[in-house]
Parts: sequence; structure tokens; C-alpha cells
Amino acid sequence: MKLSEYCQYDGLGLAELVRKKEVTSQDLVDCALKAIEKVNPSLNAVMNTIPEDLRAEDGASGQFAGVPFLIKDVLIHMKGVKSESCSALLEGVVSEYDSDLMTRYRQAGLVTVGRTATPEFGYNATTESRFNGPTRNPWDISKMAGGSSGGSSAAVAAGVVPMAHANDGGGSIRIPAACCGLVGMKPTRGRTPIGPDYGEALSGLGIEHAVTRTVRDSAALLDISEGPGVGDAFQIARPGKSYLSEVTTAPGKLKIAWTAESWGNGPVDSDVVSALEDTVRLLGDLGHTLENNRPEFDTESFWVATSDIWAANLSLWVSASAELLGKDITPDLVEKSIMACYEHGKSMSAPQFIAAMGVMNQVTRTVAPFFETYDILATPVMARAPQDLGYLNADQDGWTAQSWTNHIFDFAPFTPLFNTTGQPAISLPLGQSPEGLPIGIQFVAAYGKEDLLFRLAGQLEEAAPWAGRRPTVFASV
Repeated sequence: MKLSEYCQYDGLGLAELVRKKEVTSQDLVDCALKAIEKVNPSLNAVMNTIPEDLRAEDGASGQFAGVPFLIKDVLIHMKGVKSESCSALLEGVVSEYDSDLMTRYRQAGLVTVGRTATPEFGYNATTESRFNGPTRNPWDISKMAGGSSGGSSAAVAAGVVPMAHANDGGGSIRIPAACCGLVGMKPTRGRTPIGPDYGEALSGLGIEHAVTRTVRDSAALLDISEGPGVGDAFQIARPGKSYLSEVTTAPGKLKIAWTAESWGNGPVDSDVVSALEDTVRLLGDLGHTLENNRPEFDTESFWVATSDIWAANLSLWVSASAELLGKDITPDLVEKSIMACYEHGKSMSAPQFIAAMGVMNQVTRTVAPFFETYDILATPVMARAPQDLGYLNADQDGWTAQSWTNHIFDFAPFTPLFNTTGQPAISLPLGQSPEGLPIGIQFVAAYGKEDLLFRLAGQLEEAAPWAGRRPTVFASV
């Protein structure tokens, strides 16, 4: 199979070729490895490839049998593969077993060929780390690829694989999907498994899924990964039918609220506002009812609680990593923003952390009634198009936990609310800046309503297709 042919297909398309025996899994893996060799020197998206003896899939007849895949270097574990969170503190750590989600990916037949870059411990909206250097945007290599799933997103956008693992604790699926022109679904809290090491990722803020080029790949991948793991403390309602079937189901006439008004402190660029307004017009043309409105909540306490929850978790991750490896926590091992969060988390009292979780509960209960009035909320993903590398510099002097949190989310102020509420949200590549950079639009539904998001996303993909767009750095170019 030629690389130019390989890059034309999404994951389901490649799996169909394997099923029909028009290509072999090895043909596809060879293409993926050639694509990495071709584009990675420009992008720095894939940290390393995975040897054949470690990447063997379990599901020869699975939904994605034979399809090449990548995993992000945070949270998910693959037996025998490094898991370093792009931090010198964890350099050389190798996973001893598969996590629950990794097991499901194997059972679906995915062939994991590499590990993708992330910012240190995943706490940045760009993928730039002291440990691995900057990951570059394939649309313009001087720009950020987004974070924290920027390695996965840059690789998928550049044609290396049709989809890749990602996770999201404040926008880390949706932000890089928006930066790189992809589909980025953050599922409902509890939809995908994170065991056995965690009961709740990031105290409930974090959720696992993927970035993809097509809506149907995102839906089909969620079909094979959703559902509780053994020993999970809580279980949410399972979908009534496959998410893949929802993609081609008409959404009906929806009542959609939309807002370009930020919940952060910074302005929203006019190019981003224009992209949202164009989407609103398209939604109206498709027969939906549109109203300019948004949920209101106590933003001041929300941002403080967000910083406290992240800092508490980072403090545990850093201290546990150091203890496990017998290392001291020193500035040469941990970036300055992460060190600031570590110090703040270490100084927090238990009542302070419980208070932050209480704010999370209050915000969730304040926002939820909004989605009893509206089916969908549409917003930008970020306040501006992808910025120059270095714009979100995690390793400069002077950061506090709060100032670093504010800096990240002034750039991406629309995403973290829905990690707090646990609602599903998806970024779709519906806009472009005058310079040709992708601009993502976020759609949010009520808790547990991924089905509705997939219906709307399928309708929008058909009405405003993006499959033919190609970035400057692309494997088959």
C-alpha cells in the first residue's frame, strides 16, 4: 500500500480494507512507520515507536483490527512501554501491565505503534516540555499544536494514523483538536475506564478518549472503549444503541444556545467570534433554533477551585513519583510551573481541598439546569487561533499555581467548565483564521448525552465537510 493511499482513509476505512484482505495489518503498520519517519522530524509529535513484540493486538476480529494507533504519554499504561509524563522526574519508567483502557484498545484490534508527546504531567494548553521539546502544528510549524494531547493531535492531522489516544482534564482533547483541525470528543465523566490505578482521574476532572479525523471514528472508538472497568466505584447509564449509529441519525430540530463571551479574563479574538457566528448561521440553515445565551456561575471561586484541584493532584503525582524512584524533587527535574503547583498543593490543608471539591459541586448544580432549557451550547474552544510556540511557557520564572492556571485558561477559557460538570463536549474543525489556521467550535450537551453530540456532529460534518483539508506538513505530500 502506498503512503498516499493510506492517508486517504479513516480508521474504519482502513479496518474495512483489512477485513476484505485488500491489505494486511503489516501493510498499514509499515505505512504508519514511514509516515512517522517522514513528518516527525518537523513536528516532534511521536516520542518513540513501539517494538513489534510489544504492540501485538488481541482482537483479530475487532472493530479496528489491524489499524495503527498511538497512545499519549500520560495516564494510559501499556505493558513494557515507557510512561514518563514527559518529565525528567519519571525518565525511564516502564509500565508493568496494561491499564483497562489499553486492554480494550488491544481487544478492538488496534496496533499501537508509538507514544506521543505531552507537556509535563499534562498541565498546559500547548505541548512543549523541557523533557521532549516543542511539538509543532502541522498547519504552521511555528505554531503550537495545543495541549495536552498535542503529540497525538499533530500526528493524526499529519496523516501518521487516523486516530490517537488522548485525555482531557481541562480541555486537553478539545484544545489540540481545535489547533490541529480534528474531531475531539471529551466524553461524560465515567464513560471510559481509567483503572486499575485510578478511581477518578484528576479528582473527577479527567476523562479518556481520542482525537480523530472523522466523527464516525470517534463514535466507533467510544463504542469499543465505553463502560465501567472491574472494580469501578460508580457506573453511569450505558448508551441505548451504538454511538456509530448515532452519527447518521438526524438530530431533529434542536434548541441551541451560543456564546462568544469568555468565562476567563482575556478577550476573544474577532477571528474566533466570526468562526462561531458562521457556525451559528449554518445551524440556523439546518433548521435549529438559536439563542445567544450561556450558563452563569461564580467564576471567581471556580478558577480558584480549578487551580487548587490541579495543584493537589500534581503535588501527589510529583511526590509519589519522586518516592517511587528515590529521587529528590529539584528544579532540574521539574519545570517551574509544575514546581509552583507542587508547592501550592503541598501547602494545602485537607479542608481547603474539600472546599475546592465543594465549589465543583456548586458549579455543577448551577450549570445543569441550563441544559434542561437548551439541548446544546455552542462556544469557541479557544479565545484565539493557535499561537506561536513559547506563548504558554511553563518553564519561565515567576509562576504561582493560580497565575499559571489563569494563563492557560485565558487562552482556552471555554473548556474547563465541562470537566467540572462532567458533561460531554466535542470540538469540531468548522472555522479557519485568515492565515489558514484551524479554529475549533465546541458543542456541549447534558450529562450522558454523547448520542446527541454525535448526531449533531454527523450533520455538521456532512453540511460543512473538512476531510479534504490538508496541513502543510502531511505524510503523503
